[in-house]
Amino acid sequence: MAQINVSNLTFGYEGSFENVFENVSFSVDTDWKLGFIGRNGKGKTTFLNLLLGKYDYQGSITSSAVFDYFPYVVTGKELDQSASELMEKWKPQVEQWRVMCELPLLSIDAEILYRPFKTLSFGERTKVMLAVLFSGENDFLLIDEPTNHLDMEARDKVKQYLADKKGFILVSHDRDLLDYVCDHVLVLNRSSIEVQAGNFSSWWENKEKKDSFARAENEKHLKEIGKLKATADRSSRWAEKNENTKIGFDPIKENDRSISTRSYIGAKTKKMQSRVKNFEKRMDREIEEKEGLLNDLEEEIDLKIMPLEHYKERLVECRDLSLKYTDGTDNVIEKLTFEVKQGERVFLSGANGCGKSSLIKAILKKNEDCGESTQLPESNIISNMELNGTLSLAPNLTISYINQDTSHLRGTLSDHAKRAGLDLSLLLAILRNLDLGREQFEKNMEDFSEGQKKKVLIASSLLTPAHLYIWDEPLNYIDVFSRMQIERLIERYKPTMLIVEHDVRFREKLASKEVVL
Repeated sequence: MAQINVSNLTFGYEGSFENVFENVSFSVDTDWKLGFIGRNGKGKTTFLNLLLGKYDYQGSITSSAVFDYFPYVVTGKELDQSASELMEKWKPQVEQWRVMCELPLLSIDAEILYRPFKTLSFGERTKVMLAVLFSGENDFLLIDEPTNHLDMEARDKVKQYLADKKGFILVSHDRDLLDYVCDHVLVLNRSSIEVQAGNFSSWWENKEKKDSFARAENEKHLKEIGKLKATADRSSRWAEKNENTKIGFDPIKENDRSISTRSYIGAKTKKMQSRVKNFEKRMDREIEEKEGLLNDLEEEIDLKIMPLEHYKERLVECRDLSLKYTDGTDNVIEKLTFEVKQGERVFLSGANGCGKSSLIKAILKKNEDCGESTQLPESNIISNMELNGTLSLAPNLTISYINQDTSHLRGTLSDHAKRAGLDLSLLLAILRNLDLGREQFEKNMEDFSEGQKKKVLIASSLLTPAHLYIWDEPLNYIDVFSRMQIERLIERYKPTMLIVEHDVRFREKLASKEVVL
């Protein structure tokens, strides 16, 4: 058992307005299964890179542990190589027999190590890398979002695998994974860092209580400050009015007053002014106690969406639909039947490669080509896909689409708004509500993190009035707090949606229907 001690850590990127970390101190145990939680852009991956010694920093990070990082980097040239060839580069002096012992725990055969890496699915790549990662001895492992792009079956297997291990930091926004795997959490709050025993749900419960107490204390202090300010103002006016009576008086109206009364009035005024100073001191104390109360509060800013209402009740219908690519022989989708009605949130689920994204592409292409409710003939070619059966769309259907790929985002947010025909000020307002920092507004989107890019796509979709919102894995890389905001948005406005998303909590909360491919 060893510890990682962080003391007075300060780090900022060159040219950045603010430091990522400012005088941060905490300790974690290398036996813990530590969930790492925080908003996009708060510095989770940066901290992992600091542990790996990639950046210079002020302060100290001390530990006897040896660190290793997931995911391993695979270049374009290396995709033709096998994992067996690549693992020596990933983890020098790794013993292949240890990797082969880990693979059955992830329900995959050893033969996968000898296939070209480019032929492996996202799930297979993740499992192979995790097997290599855990094949060392006494390493403290830094695992950065291992379940992105994985289907439910692969997520469950990774979840069970990690639950049986220890000695790692897990960066994840998947609440189900964090609850199942972790025994401690390391949280990057808005202005502080905390380490707490328990999983995500126990930390969140404590945070809600803490936030509720902070709001109540803040309200109490505000009321007290208001009372003190009113009393101080009133006493100040009395003192000023009293002081003005010191010089000059009407001997007829004030026949009981003499020149010696001035000293009495002066003493009385001084006493009143002293009371005013006491009130001001008490106000300063109240303000000081109020300072910092709301610094870590996650404001629950509600987002808005503008769904359109279609005159047709049924917007999408598939009946006995089969789909295959024209350059392939096997059907990707076989005899699929389902429908999407107004107000429904239909979740598509199934293993990677079962045709979820292909079905979405077919719907988008058909809507783009004709936009009319027509039944497919016995055989029909859409783009590079051959469809058989019925695919019907409501006429003149407006669709807002989020692609799981973010590589097309280029240039500034202003450029993006012009290309997409969006109101820039509204786009920036939604992004601020999703906690994208203002310093990002002038940067090129190529320099954004994947989570920040996803937020651009989500904000763009929310700004697009549509009959149907089709979102393909929208929550990959999106932080927990933003996921909760989006959940509240969908619950409130109930837009018609066709969604591919593997976040268990998100689906359980919002799905009105699930279609398993």
